[in-house]
Amino acid sequence: MMLQILQAQLTDPFRIVMLIALVYVWHRNRGPDGGILPLVAGYLFVAVLIPATNGTSVPLVAGILMGLIANLIILLVVLGARMIWQHLRKR
Repeated sequence: MMLQILQAQLTDPFRIVMLIALVYVWHRNRGPDGGILPLVAGYLFVAVLIPATNGTSVPLVAGILMGLIANLIILLVVLGARMIWQHLRKR
C-alpha cells in the first residue's frame, strides 16, 4: 500500500509543478548567503498541503510521510536539472 501511495505521489502533476515553482521562486529570491530555509519550508509545506486537502482514504500520516519521500525525489531531480541547465547556459 505504501508503495502505491508513493507511486501516486511521484506522478502527481500538481505536486511536480508546485516543486518546480518552489525551486524557481527560491532561486530568484534567495539572498547572497544562498538561504536554504525557504526551500526546506516549501518542501515541507507541499508534503503536508496535498495529503491534508486531498479527500482520499489514505491515512494522513502515511500520506505526509510518503509525500516527504516523493518530494525529496522530485526536488533532487528538479535541482539537478536546474544545475545542468545553468552549467549549459554558462558555456
